[in-house]
Parts: sequence; structure tokens; C-alpha cells
Amino acid sequence: MHKVLVIDDDMDICNLLERFLSKNGFAVKTAYSATTALPLIKEDTFDVVLSDFRLGNVDGKEILKMVKEKDPTTQVIIITGYSDVKIAVDVIKLGAFDYITKPLLPDEILMLLKKAINKREDVMSGGERDITSDEPPKDNGQSPRIKRIDNNVAEYISGVSPQSKEVEKQVKLVAPTNYSVIIYGESGTGKESVAHAIHKNSARKNKPFVAVDCGSLTRELATSELFGHEKGAFTGALAQKIGQFESANGGTIFLDEIANLPYDTQVALLRVVQERKLRRLGGTKEIDIDIRILVASNENLQEAASRGKFREDLFHRFNEFSIMLYPLRERGKDIEIFAYHFLRQAASDLEKNVIGFSPEVLAVFKKYRWPGNLRELNNVIKRVSLLTDGEEIQLSALPHEISFSDKFSFNNFEGVKPQIPEQVNNLKSVALNAEYEKIVEILKQVNYNKSKAAKVLDIDRKTLYNKLKQYKLP
Repeated sequence: MHKVLVIDDDMDICNLLERFLSKNGFAVKTAYSATTALPLIKEDTFDVVLSDFRLGNVDGKEILKMVKEKDPTTQVIIITGYSDVKIAVDVIKLGAFDYITKPLLPDEILMLLKKAINKREDVMSGGERDITSDEPPKDNGQSPRIKRIDNNVAEYISGVSPQSKEVEKQVKLVAPTNYSVIIYGESGTGKESVAHAIHKNSARKNKPFVAVDCGSLTRELATSELFGHEKGAFTGALAQKIGQFESANGGTIFLDEIANLPYDTQVALLRVVQERKLRRLGGTKEIDIDIRILVASNENLQEAASRGKFREDLFHRFNEFSIMLYPLRERGKDIEIFAYHFLRQAASDLEKNVIGFSPEVLAVFKKYRWPGNLRELNNVIKRVSLLTDGEEIQLSALPHEISFSDKFSFNNFEGVKPQIPEQVNNLKSVALNAEYEKIVEILKQVNYNKSKAAKVLDIDRKTLYNKLKQYKLP
């Protein structure tokens, strides 16, 4: 019987999920806070942890860290509201399996749990346990953090917008070469799919493609994960391990969110990139590697280098070619194409005959900002497909936060004038105008996330709200 831990400060949600999942054959434990969850995580091993993102002073990132430290194979699903979608996407980058939005739908939860359990079983049967485990790793050289991408990778779909056509052109241009490529883009824009498209159109297409989430690599484990280790190299190294670079030998390695790689690991990586040789941790033998390197980042690596966060020499090694993926909100013509692509996938998974969208739904899709980009669109399509009984998805199936997005968010400030008192001297007027412009600029930069804007502006949320009210901003 598969074990599930539900963590939510809403007792009703815990009780409902416990009854529903127990009826469907799961062994369920519940916790109403991170404090009560921690002993359960330490004492038991769960297949899946289903956790609310906001638990008082603790958030989903801390829950994820607790769970993964105990057992890296346990899958974590985050429960969130649509206002937290961008935050939830960040948690996925850190190793969460997926997120699910409120209100919770039983069938959706059940489907997601089954997929998470399948993922855990795949990792346990085909991967190696974390080197901090007391159990010896399986002798296959693989790791839970290595994702061998075959048919499971999200298919690269080309849109019709000018931005998509430009990306398609660049992929076809650079794929046949052996250049290193930096792929820039917000979370959820499809950076890994583009990397896989480059690999599939290269001379290495029949060789391994290995994707590595650098955001999940801790300082202690990063070198071993990337370059491997010999038996006895450190406490807990009970067998030789092949690292990701060696696993990808002859093919392509994709380093996702490369800016999150620990700085000292960047030093070791530079040598491997320069010399195309590696040495396993604790080993003396140098191993030649023939490998193409693709990296991705949601921040400008040149700026990160100027701040001292990323090695400048490593940036120049990777920057032989770069591709920029635009956010979905700037690719309006593509939204319908991607929506139908995800609809076909969802209908097939659910075995439903849902074949289209009403014109009203498509109109709303084109107006919504999609902070989670393609990943968010995919999850919304899964959700509305589950709610739809007929052939066409109607407006009533959409979450209110999307169907009434023009009322829940301010997409821009075009045409909005600052409400500055007229009876002020020139100096004060200049200062107020400058303050207004800076607030608007920062809000746009952070996709109108008020918490982030307040942090960047170095003020608290209450002060920011007062400023918005003062200037009569939407």
C-alpha cells in the first residue's frame, strides 16, 4: 500500500483528503503544521508528500528540503492558489514533482498521485539512491537527479508568432554545430524542450541526452553528481558512481538553471569544459569525454558574472551561441496552438472526447498574463479537461482567477497618470513623479508580484499598498 503524507493547516482539507485517499487504497497520514509534519517525515518513508505551500512561517521550499533530505525519491506535490503559481513553479525547479491548485478536485489529485508514484518507482528501479543514504547505491551509474530524456520529454512545438519562428530558425541553425548554447527564458517557457530539439537535430541524436537540474544540487553533492566518485571517496560512498558528464559521453548534457550551481563547483566545471577531461571524486585517472554542453538560465549570466555570482570565464565558454525564449504573454498567436496541443494530451490521458474550446475561453487565454508560462497553461488545460463532460471547454470550467483576470490583476499601467497633488513646489513634484515611475518600473519587472516589488524597493507590503493607493494605481 502506497504511503501519502498530507500537510495542510486547514483541518477540513486534511480530513477530506484522508478519507478520500484511504478509500482509494492509500495509507494516509496527516499533519496540520510543519512542526507536526517533521517527526512524521523523520520516522517514516512516504511515496508522496502532498503539502500546502503556505504553512504559517514555513513555506513549500522548506517542506521540500525536509522531505528530500530524508529520502530524495519521495515525490512532493505542492498545494497552492493561482495567485501563487509563479512561486509554485520555482518550487518545481527545486525538485517538487508538480503543483495542484485550489479548489482541490478529487479526480485531479488521484491522477497526479498515481503519476508521482510511477515517477518514484521509475527512479527507484532505474536510478541510484542519494550518496547520503545508508543503503548501497545500485550499480548502474544513474542518479535520481539525472533525467534521461527520450519520449518523456515535453515535445517541442513551434508556434506561428515571430518570436517562435525566430527560435525555430536559431535551433535549426545551431543544432548541426558543436557549439555550446545558452538558452534564456522565464521558468516554464520550454527551455528543456528547446535543448532537446537541438540535440535531436544534431549529429549526436542517437547518443545520450542527459538533463541536470542545477538548482537541486547542494554544495556537498554537486561535484559527485556531475563528475562521479570512487568507492570510499567519502563517508557514505559505498560504491563507484558514474556522474552525469560521464553518462552523457558522446552525446549532449543540458545544465538547467546553471546560475544556481555552487560557485566552487563552477571552478571544477570550468576545467572540464576547457580540457574535456574529468576525474571522479577520490579518483586519480583522467577520463576523456566527448560532449556537447547546453545550459539554461532565467537570469542574465553576464549580469550574474558582473555581480560575482557566476564565473565570467565560464560564461564566455558557454556563450558561443544564445537563444532567448519569450514569455507566453508576449506570444499571443501561439497560445491557441499550445492550448490545443496540451488538450490533445490531456484528453488522451483522461480518455475523454474533449476536442476544443469555446471562443470565450480562447479570448480569455489570450488576455491572461500566464506567469507560469507553458507549464501553467498545461496544468490549466489538464484541470479544465477533467471538469468538462462535453466536447468543448466552456468559460465556466476556468478558475475565476483566469476567467476574470482583468479584474484580478493589472496587466499594465498604460495611460494611468500619477495622482500627485497640484499644490506642491517643483522639487517635491519631481520627487513624487520619480517615486511613481520607479514603483511602476519595478512592478513590471516582477510581473506585478507585490511581495517581490516591496522587497526590491526595500519597503514593506503595507507601505507599497499605501503608495499604490496614494497614486490611485490599479
